[in-house]
Amino acid sequence: MKKPPWLKKRIPPFQDLQRVRSILNETDLHTVCEEARCPNLGECFSRGTVTFLILGKMCTRNCGFCAMEHDAPASPDETEPERVGQAVKKMDLQYVVITSVTRDDLPDGGALLFAKTIRAIRALNPKIKIEVLIPDFKGDLNSLKTVLKECPEVLNHNIETISRLYTEVRPQAGYQRSFDLLRRSKEGYPFISTKSGFMLGLGETQEEVLELLQDLRGVECDFLTIGQYLQPRPHRLPVARYISPEEFEGYKKIGEEMGFKSVASGPFVRSSFQASQMFEAQMDPVG
Repeated sequence: MKKPPWLKKRIPPFQDLQRVRSILNETDLHTVCEEARCPNLGECFSRGTVTFLILGKMCTRNCGFCAMEHDAPASPDETEPERVGQAVKKMDLQYVVITSVTRDDLPDGGALLFAKTIRAIRALNPKIKIEVLIPDFKGDLNSLKTVLKECPEVLNHNIETISRLYTEVRPQAGYQRSFDLLRRSKEGYPFISTKSGFMLGLGETQEEVLELLQDLRGVECDFLTIGQYLQPRPHRLPVARYISPEEFEGYKKIGEEMGFKSVASGPFVRSSFQASQMFEAQMDPVG
């Protein structure tokens, strides 16, 4: 399917990306920007921002939409939290987003390494704001609590798609399991903002999208991101439809009317794209 004109992006000059790439090479770190083939990589790297990918780059799940490599992962690297902290310091980041591959091979799903990474960053500067984009930890409440006890400013977990498409898009996940995670986070730690996101263009209907929005508000999700699904590799699910910018804007307005504190909706929106701006906007809605 030919991409529409609104899906074209300017690639920043090579030298604008080099500072971030050199820091990542020095600290031997991965980013979801690179591993997930994010279309915003150039824009984010040129601004000096990244989303750190911890726990390796091999995922234990094989979702139909994802660019991540699927294979047996290596053991967690206990030096990784400190190296993330070094990179944060070198980039002079004030808002940090941390995510991971899904690690179903680990008893806690990697929750402890999330916690250690948060602590390593806070040891540098307790004023740094932290957002964690976590997997579902197979529904384990103790793993979720391990992360929440470190009090990140934002607990992000993507629902990804509508209920009907789950067996095709996320065969090893569960629609209700993800909602339970968001609900439990809000119930146990109401001062931590919750966030979720999903893709359009996989074959969903407008009615199904509205139902998904209602479900997210039902668990008091604060922030919402909606973006266009783009096939990352030939063997991944094909794009069923390209959504127009006007449709995305319509969902943004509906989400705001439903009570989400902030909604980012557009073809290139991804779960951590301009995450700091979204957080700051709800902290200072007038400014």
